[in-house]
Amino acid sequence: MNVKTALILLVLALATIFALVCVLLTRGRVPSACQHQPPKLEDTDDSRSLVFADLTPEEMVRVVRYLQGNLGVQLVDASRAKPSDNCIASVDVQVPAKAEVLRFLDSGGARPPREALAVLYFGSQPDPNVTEYVVGPLPTPVYHRDVTVQKYGGKVPYHRRPVTGKEYVDINTLIQRELRKAPRFLAACCESDGTDLAILSTAPRGFKSGDRATWFVLFHNVAGTGYYVLPVGLEVLVEHRDLHASGWRLRQVFYNGRYFGNVEDLEAAFMASFLEVIRIPKPRAEPVLGSMRSRSPPISLGPLQYEPQGPRYSVRDNYVTFQGWTFAFGMNPNSGPRLFDIRYRGERIIYELSLQEALALYGSNCPGGMSTRYLDGSFGIGRFAYELVRGLDCPYTATYVDRHYLAESDTPKTNQNSLCIFEHDAALPLRRHFSDSQSLYYGGLRRNTLVIRAISTLINYDYIWDFMFHASGAVEVRVHATGYISSSFFYGQGTDYGNRVGLHTLGTMHLHHIHYKVDLDVDGQLNSLETQDMEYELVKDPWSMQNTIERPYLRREKPEREDEAAFPLNTPMPRYISFAGPKPNKWGHPRSYRIQITSFAGEHLPVSSPMERSISWGRYQLAVTRRKEEEPTSTSVYNQNDPWTPTVAFADFIDNETITNQDLVAWISVGFLHVPHAEDIPNTVTAGNSVGFLLRPYNYFNEDPSVDSPDSVYFGGNQDAGACGVNPLACLPSAAACTPHLPHFHYGGFLNI
Repeated sequence: MNVKTALILLVLALATIFALVCVLLTRGRVPSACQHQPPKLEDTDDSRSLVFADLTPEEMVRVVRYLQGNLGVQLVDASRAKPSDNCIASVDVQVPAKAEVLRFLDSGGARPPREALAVLYFGSQPDPNVTEYVVGPLPTPVYHRDVTVQKYGGKVPYHRRPVTGKEYVDINTLIQRELRKAPRFLAACCESDGTDLAILSTAPRGFKSGDRATWFVLFHNVAGTGYYVLPVGLEVLVEHRDLHASGWRLRQVFYNGRYFGNVEDLEAAFMASFLEVIRIPKPRAEPVLGSMRSRSPPISLGPLQYEPQGPRYSVRDNYVTFQGWTFAFGMNPNSGPRLFDIRYRGERIIYELSLQEALALYGSNCPGGMSTRYLDGSFGIGRFAYELVRGLDCPYTATYVDRHYLAESDTPKTNQNSLCIFEHDAALPLRRHFSDSQSLYYGGLRRNTLVIRAISTLINYDYIWDFMFHASGAVEVRVHATGYISSSFFYGQGTDYGNRVGLHTLGTMHLHHIHYKVDLDVDGQLNSLETQDMEYELVKDPWSMQNTIERPYLRREKPEREDEAAFPLNTPMPRYISFAGPKPNKWGHPRSYRIQITSFAGEHLPVSSPMERSISWGRYQLAVTRRKEEEPTSTSVYNQNDPWTPTVAFADFIDNETITNQDLVAWISVGFLHVPHAEDIPNTVTAGNSVGFLLRPYNYFNEDPSVDSPDSVYFGGNQDAGACGVNPLACLPSAAACTPHLPHFHYGGFLNI
């Protein structure tokens, strides 16, 4: 080979290497199919959402320190406070007035001062009471003002306060002390000395205002098993109104259909053979009734939901964005999840969407069951929203957020990973059509929604709270009930009140009623209510006058006053109910959002009941009222222990004011009847046990806004549907190679009990 040939080959080799390097460098600059694609952020200042933000632990601590140094009374830590002490019961954010917030968000006004709402129990004074203070400004408080009279029209009587953990501990001590007086009976009935029995509280606590006497139901307590389905037949009534535990007493005892004045009488009846005893040995081997331990070994893994190129939503502090949606989120320790300033494409649709209350009302032939009307807000729907289990409670790759609260302690607590946010593929088209006439094509859009979820464990029941955001501009709210049923000891005519689910276990019938507040601002604050439904008119056929036809027509009405807009439970309600704004869409119809309810609720309580006013929100499927700053919630945590003189009575909100061109609130009730059955063992499934509602655009847009979704699919009969450039679904095989990096599984939910 001569020198010339060698030089030519060297040049060609260098050129080839250069070309390869260029190709590799170019490829390096092109995004990989697996490269994370950050979501497009909305053009808003997300720091403004902090006007709604829950308190930080640091802010809670500063409020506690301020109160300890500025009230002039001794405050005992609520975790060890006796009823005769003063203590800080809870501290939460005080959300500013709506007018102040809107001036800040919409008109460039000043940011409202950040404040806290502190609830204090004053037991160590001549007139024991519950007082609420607004404390501010945060982060460094310098003032507090008593808002109790302003909110409730007077001081809150002390007997209305929720029962604290310390009070329950002292009651348990009393019950254990009394049970020791019936050793032979306990050994015969339950193979127990009483110390290993679980004790479950009921509520409310008496028959009239001022009462504080609670039935407690006793169960076998087997580690790792839901004791709620293992009753032993023994129930006790404890009087605990006195501010000193020394003044409390066990007032009555119930066993197997009989009532006794005290434990000594029960023991005496047993020893004299005047009492039929049903021996219920403590379960000691699997399977135990109610055990959720796995009975089968794991097999192949099920489907996994993940984002090949990362989440398409963004979470910053309390602010979420997703494909045109933006909103702020939070968690009230008592009432649970709450969302604010929900916007779609920059327009506010909902100012506030919040859970208000969850009622569980039972029936039984045992005293504890028949008297139970749990108002779960008084126990703490938000407070008991514990850590979510990654991959089961929410998708494995969801975004998990911690929530903080201060209740019954001077020290803030954190429920880590207790709220999750994720995009969900419902495996169902949001819309689709296959055209087989005139022209051949397919068009469709996957039903992907953004979900924000929390799960509250309220004694035996677990409630799954979902808020979902659709590409069609709809907001969906849903609650699923699971967890354990509550049960009574089966005796006599027990099946009049439920079904037998164990040898001595009656699954007691009960109803669930859930209440929500929806402050819609459709095309502005000033809205009106419109209803539509179909009716028939009998008309002669225009083309054949000797014949008639039943022609459907649309009956439109505009309720003008609150009484007309309160739709009682179990009565016909127009199938289309909408909040209408003042302006029309392109086609001349008012821009509106429709309320569509899915519920199977029955009568919450007869109106003649002396405690019905405390849950009078349950009278209505839907009630629309004028929004008032002094009517922020439909209930109160104080209603549970004094339902006979409710601190907040929702029925008073409906006073026939005009609702035309006003700032309106929709109060929505959903619920269902649950008659427990064999399949509720070990515990209740979510399938079939869910209710909720949708807020759907109704002429709000000029067309379905999802037409602009980047997830749309369309291809014609003359196109290659397998080409990635034609059909994005054809790109999935390469995207499926983008296996996610899953975080290590960790669970710390038991740390904060």
